[in-house]
Formats: sequence, structure tokens, C-alpha cells
Amino acid sequence: MKKSILLVSVFAMAMLIGCGTAVQPEQVTVNPSPLVVVGDKVDATITGTFPVKKFSKKAVLTVTPVLVYEGGEAVGTPVTYVGEKAKENGTSVSYKEGGKFSMKASFAYVPAMASSSLVLRFTATNGKKVVEIPEMKIADGVIATAKLAQAEDVKPQVTADKFQRIIQEVQEADIRFLIQQSTLRKSELKSEDVENLTAAIKDADTTENKAINKIEVLGYASPDGGQDLNEKLADARQTKTQEYLQKQLKKAEVDASIISDVTAEDWEGFQKVLEASNIQDKELVLRVLSMYTDPEEREAQIKNLSTVFKAIADDVLPALRRSRLVLTTDLIGKSDDEISALAKNDPAALNVEELLYAATLCNNNSDKLAIYKKVTEIYPNDYRGFNNLGITYFAQGKVSEARQCYAKALKLDSKNADVNYNAGIAAMADGDLAKAEEFLGKAAGTSGNLKAAMGTLYTMKGDYAAAKNAYGNTASNNAAVQQILNEDYAAARQTLAKVENPNATTAYLAAVVGARTNDREAVYTNLALAVKRDANMKAKAQKDIEFAKYAADEKFQAIVK
Repeated sequence: MKKSILLVSVFAMAMLIGCGTAVQPEQVTVNPSPLVVVGDKVDATITGTFPVKKFSKKAVLTVTPVLVYEGGEAVGTPVTYVGEKAKENGTSVSYKEGGKFSMKASFAYVPAMASSSLVLRFTATNGKKVVEIPEMKIADGVIATAKLAQAEDVKPQVTADKFQRIIQEVQEADIRFLIQQSTLRKSELKSEDVENLTAAIKDADTTENKAINKIEVLGYASPDGGQDLNEKLADARQTKTQEYLQKQLKKAEVDASIISDVTAEDWEGFQKVLEASNIQDKELVLRVLSMYTDPEEREAQIKNLSTVFKAIADDVLPALRRSRLVLTTDLIGKSDDEISALAKNDPAALNVEELLYAATLCNNNSDKLAIYKKVTEIYPNDYRGFNNLGITYFAQGKVSEARQCYAKALKLDSKNADVNYNAGIAAMADGDLAKAEEFLGKAAGTSGNLKAAMGTLYTMKGDYAAAKNAYGNTASNNAAVQQILNEDYAAARQTLAKVENPNATTAYLAAVVGARTNDREAVYTNLALAVKRDANMKAKAQKDIEFAKYAADEKFQAIVK
């Protein structure tokens, strides 16, 4: 920003005193001018000069910067200057030489400051005499483009339900055979596992919310003996078992096909059974399996371990002489209409996944809010209900309620990255930047856009260099604000063109870029679009000093009137 230079006629008026001679105007500069919001502050440096032989030796001058805006004013820190013989405390000014002065002013920003005036107010005495000095305006307006970066531009992260319309259940049963045999034994067919599986097949076929996905019959042989023999055994065992199961399906009047397969030498099953066994020195056998892939070599090496092989022959191999029945059943969940109706009328009839899913079927935040409240009531130990309730409050502009919900979610899962991420966004929206930084520091691994959140945080803090690094290639309104503040207008144009869901702020920022690059048509085109999307942009543009040089143009007035 360029400095503003204003003529001043008052500083020496406090110093005259005694001679009755008017003091000639001096120059005062304000930097930056116009004033600019950085973070939550409007800061300025005010400089000027005291003319030579005008500041009376007994004079006391107190200068107070004040930012005056509609409906109020912000008072800065006063600075006192004193003559060489004054008894009061202050910065001494030489009567003979005069001098320069410099003072800092800092004001907490409020939106009304967009249309404002920076003035200096004076209290002056010369000895016992009070000198009246009128206030002096030294700057107009505050550029508040930084405040277009909003926490609401960062999308919170919903914690998803795990609802599945169809859940698959798998049930298995083994039928064992004697060594080198494929005869089905009644004792095996009457086993609890086999009877339960055949009953489950009938149940899946007749129950309304169940369906048979597939039935498999798998034949196996243990990995001992010759390959040819084992292949014949595995095939025979599969065939006999399938014939038995087909009879059972016919008896139960179940129309279902059977998938079959054979494994001649079940080395995979061998390893699993061995690992689960208590056989001494089983690690030696497992090492053989890892060292050799050829089946015959494996068998030979294992048989060489004579002390171990007997235990294997007694405890491991018999379990591998088998056929396996595998039933995969589809459990069919409630329809969307059923879930929606229950969520409204009987939410307790739904499990937590169904209830969370029900919220995704809603078309408005009011309905979502009602469901998420029910989740927190019925399932108070599930953090997802509180997190998603907080997101819904946030979408309604109820930031305080959102923060309370996130706090409850974090009590249930303090390390959850998504909840910390959401809590950070809400804290930013509430102006609590220190807390926002604390939450976002715990959000590593979130599914949300942490880059966008950190970029927005740094922009709000006024650290535009850090904001640039944080945003990376993020295309958002907030990222464009940072680029404008870093005076990278070409990048800002590109970013605004890539915003996925452009809104009134997107167009308004494009108009700001046009104003800063002296592109009059870009100002008018984009400002008209911003006003079309949101009529409130008219009043904002009227007061925005970014458009000061266009304010008198008929075309500008036609857009914002």
C-alpha cells in the first residue's frame, strides 16, 4: 500500500502560545493507507514533524489516534510530547530544532470499520493555559478483503455409517474320511456342524430377508502318498459329498446349484493345522514348508523328521482327509423407505448403522438434525452421532452448539482426526484461533481437507506466507483470498476459475482482482454476478474501499444501487 500524505495545521498550534502567530501546515503520513485488516487487527504507523522554534518549552501535547466508524469508534494508545521545561512525562521535543514524531496505532477490527476515518485527537496545554485543537482526519476506510476468508468455506468431515444393505454370512462344515477312503460315514453326516449347515440352507431359502448366495462342496486329500492317488481321493470325496447334499436339497425342496472344487494335496490346510497344534518341534516342519515348494520334496523332508512325523501322522493328517461344505448367505437389510419410516416413528428399532444411514437419506438439515439427536440419545457412546450433529449445527450457522457437540465426541474419542478437524473449523468460525490451531494439530490423518483448514487458519492469523504453503494447489475462495493478499493476482484468477461450486464470494473476489489490476470490465462483470448470486453484496461493495476509484462510475452505481 502507498502512503497517504495529508496537510496538517495543528501540531504547532499547541506550541505557539505566547506569540499569537499561526503555525504553517506540516505533513503527516499514515502507513498503510488505506488501512488494512491483518488477522483481527487494524494497525497503522503515523509519522510527522514538529516545526523548529514552535514547540513551546512548557507545552504538553497528547495525541490520540481514533478510528471512527458508523455506530462507534476505537481509541488507540495516546502518546504525549512535552517541551524542554515541562514537568510532565513524555517524549521531549526541542524548541530550537523541532523534530520528527512516530506513533503506532492498533485497533481490534469490527466489520463497520470498512467505512471509517482515522483521526487524531489532541489535548494541549502551555503552562497553565489549555489550548483547543480540533481533531484531524488523516486516513479514510479499512480494506477488509482478508475477512472474506471464512471458516465456513472449509468443508467439515462427516463420520460415515457402516450400513450394508446386504451382509454376507459364511457357514462351514467338514466331513472327515478314513485314510485312503471316500466312503461317507453316518457319524460324520450326523455331526452337529453338518446338520446345522443343512438346516441353514433351508432357512436361507425360506426366510424373507435371506437368500442363498452360493453353496460349495470342496474335496481334499492329505499331502501324503502319491499325487495320482490323492487326486482320485479328493475327487471321489467331493463327488460323494455333493451327491449327499443334492439329496438333502431335494428333500428340503431347495432349488440351488452347487459349486465344486478339489485340492489333491492340501498343503495350506496342513500348515494351518500344524500351526494350531501342540506338536513338539513343529517349527522344524514349518521351516521345511518355507524352504521347499515341490510337494514330493516337502513330503520326503518331513518324513525324514522321524520324531515329528509320527505326531503329524496321528494329529494333523487325519484332519485333512475331508470334504468341506460352505454356505454363503445374503442377509438382506431394510429398504430405504423402511429405514426412513422407522427413523421418524421408531428410531430405537434401528441399529446405529441404520440410524446414521437414515440421516444420509434426508434432503434438509432439519431432518438430519432430528435423526442425529436420536443417535446421541439411543447410542450415547458412539462419537459419530455427536460429530455429525455438530456438522449439522455448523451448517445452520449455530457454531456454539457445534462446538459443544464436538467436545462431547472428543470425550468419547479424543484422538479422532476427523472430530479434531471439525472442532478446529468451528473454533475458527468462532474466532478462537488459538484453540483452532490446537485442534488442527491433532487432525493428521483426517479424511477432510487439512490443507484448506490450515491455509484458512494462517490467513485469519495474518500469516499469508504460511497460508500460501499450507494451501498448496487447493482451489477455494479462501485460497484465492490468500493469493490476493500476497498480490499474486494471476494465481488468484486461476484459483477462482477452478472453484468447484462458485458462489457470490467467488465472483466478488474476482471483482477485487479486477480492481487491483485495473481491469474495469472484470470489476463490473464479476460484481454484477456476485450481486445476482447474493443481493447483500450490493451494500458490501458500496462501502468496500477496494472499489473506491470506481465508486463514482455510473456503471458501478447501477450494479450496487
